Amino acid sequence: MTDSTRTSLLSPEAMGTFDADGNYVPRIITADDLGGDELEAALMGSIKEFEDGDLVEGTVVKIDHDEVLLDIGFKSEGVIPSRELSIRNDVNPSEIVSLGDRIEALVLQKEDKEGRLILSKKRAQYERAWATIEELKNKGEMVSGPVIEVVKGGLIVDIGLRGFLPASLVELRRVRELQPYIGKTIEAKIIELDRNRNNVVLSRRAWLEEAQKEQRGDFLTNLKPGERRKGVVSSVVNFGAFVDLGGMDGLIHVSELSWKHVEHPSSVVAVGDEVEVEVLDVDMAKERISLSLKTTQADPWQQFADSHAQGQLVYGRISKLVPFGAFVQVGDGIEGLVHISEMASHHVDLPEQVVKPGEELWVKIIDFDLQRRRISLSIKQAADGGEVSEEYREAFGDHAYDADGNYIGTYEFAEGEFTPETEAQAAWADYVAEATAGIQASAAAAASEDAAPAAEEVSAPEEAPVEESAE
Repeated sequence: MTDSTRTSLLSPEAMGTFDADGNYVPRIITADDLGGDELEAALMGSIKEFEDGDLVEGTVVKIDHDEVLLDIGFKSEGVIPSRELSIRNDVNPSEIVSLGDRIEALVLQKEDKEGRLILSKKRAQYERAWATIEELKNKGEMVSGPVIEVVKGGLIVDIGLRGFLPASLVELRRVRELQPYIGKTIEAKIIELDRNRNNVVLSRRAWLEEAQKEQRGDFLTNLKPGERRKGVVSSVVNFGAFVDLGGMDGLIHVSELSWKHVEHPSSVVAVGDEVEVEVLDVDMAKERISLSLKTTQADPWQQFADSHAQGQLVYGRISKLVPFGAFVQVGDGIEGLVHISEMASHHVDLPEQVVKPGEELWVKIIDFDLQRRRISLSIKQAADGGEVSEEYREAFGDHAYDADGNYIGTYEFAEGEFTPETEAQAAWADYVAEATAGIQASAAAAASEDAAPAAEEVSAPEEAPVEESAE
């Protein structure tokens, strides 16, 4: 024992006193200044009283598999059933609270049939959460919490109460698989709040959109019409296809998917395709990006214009008949019109009198308008022959043409008779053969007509006189 300790124990304040006769009088530690009734009243007054619906605070003193005991200063501990611990279903109490934790609870029942005080942690949390969430919604602020459950049509998020997040609002695009979100803490915006119906609807997409608003602004500012970007087709719809450019989606309208006629966008692109597109327009106010796929590809009309000229012969296929003529496909995605007046040298009432769909034949280019993308063709002028377009010269070979480029095929030449090798060559051979046969038939008919009068001028030989026999 130290000297200081010994001194403190021997100090007058630490000991009793002595009377005049030297008798020791102990120091009074407490004074019993209450009578029996007053002592009981004081004891009862030290015990707190509660009513149903009150919020109380206490210390966790025991954790069982189905309940938790909470010391709140009552004559007995309050009981929190496991179902009242959390808004999550089927939880282990030890995962929610630990011994010694100070938690808040709501009085559900002051005294059950067993005389116990029944409490609820989740109801207290629920009351506090409603007040907080209402304030956050009024301020337009976000809430955050872990995803605790997948339900029909979406997710349940623990934000102090059960917030419903529809599947369509989880991401910027609809998500099909929701299970991977379990356990993830997400931020969302409150878009619907109804306390009477206990209804809280959240939108993570709204949060993502706001979070990316500044990024989108920068993205749109840096995106210039005329530049080319690579992207991935994110969705295909009836009117076109959306392409993810790595920050925002842009739309390729169906008219900008191909130089050819497109029945449906799915015939050109599919979700997941990597494409290169050209930016046509950027609408900053509406945050819309217009894209084109066809402008990144060679224009077949320009290619046709570069390799063909007015007056040339080309080979084509009848694609469609109309009352005023026939459309002929003369190249990949290139169609021209043979007006009914250019179908034959004689009068034609209906196109089907001369041609039929699918028929292949030679036509002459009589007019070409690249700007309006129109070609006027003629069948009857093709019959007169002329210069054949370059691709057919290469197909037939130089020996099939004269010095001016006019077709002279199917006739004999130095190495022997010309033999068609391609469909185009065979068509030319048939065409020329028919024309030649027609010319020959006409010539034969004319020769016959010229020969007839001459035959009439030749008198028949006179019959020799028959001599009468002598009797």
